[in-house]
Amino acid sequence: MTLSPAACIEWLFPQSGPDLSDRVVAAKKAGFNAVEFHLWRDKPMSRIAQALTDHGVRVSSFCVDPRRSMIDPAEHDELVQAVRDSIEAGKALGSPPMIVASGFNVPGMTHEEQHANAIVGLRRIADVAEEAGVILLLEPLNNRVELPLIYLSSTSQALDLIETVDSPNLRLLYDMYHSAVMEESVPGVLEGRMHLVHHVQVADTKGRHEPGTGDIDWDAAISELVRMGYDGAIGFEYLPTLPDDESTSTAKARIGL
Repeated sequence: MTLSPAACIEWLFPQSGPDLSDRVVAAKKAGFNAVEFHLWRDKPMSRIAQALTDHGVRVSSFCVDPRRSMIDPAEHDELVQAVRDSIEAGKALGSPPMIVASGFNVPGMTHEEQHANAIVGLRRIADVAEEAGVILLLEPLNNRVELPLIYLSSTSQALDLIETVDSPNLRLLYDMYHSAVMEESVPGVLEGRMHLVHHVQVADTKGRHEPGTGDIDWDAAISELVRMGYDGAIGFEYLPTLPDDESTSTAKARIGL
């Protein structure tokens, strides 16, 4: 199996400046053939697209913008429009996969009601993604550190939703940092379901810094991914503590890339 690193230029290469097009160049010089970032509406998309073309770099993922809830029916129409707008914006980048999260718990709404609403919301945006030929990545996030009110914090539940919606254009973003914060094990949540995983991101606990700065056993974690058949990008979505090139080279070495 061949895993390939992707640099989250939202956070990495800050010494190259705030313009993400310059960070694309820095990532390429550091040996990355793929980059990713978060929201797009505040980004210089035309300059990013030109930098990608000039340097032979692809985008492994970016976020649907604006973020809207899939568990609150009052936001479903806005969610669909956000996906449509993001698909259009992503064309300049080669139509890469786009990340969606659940949204926050809705006061007065039961977990079961929110789960049912999520299925409806995901089905609607999956239909849009299928029509456009774009992959949507559903990302569960931890509710113990950064996002205490987030609805979808369980990888297993995210996979249940993906299986229920049953769209080839809806897959899982497995963020190993969020999963570790939730005390999940890699095989415990992914065994037998790796075919539903399209992208993986890494950062260490505690602090969400470079792999090797925290508590995750990266040798075991990466070995499990490979054993179960993952063969794709590993997004370096962490907050660096070291100078640009030293940070990414250290992270690559720690997870064996």
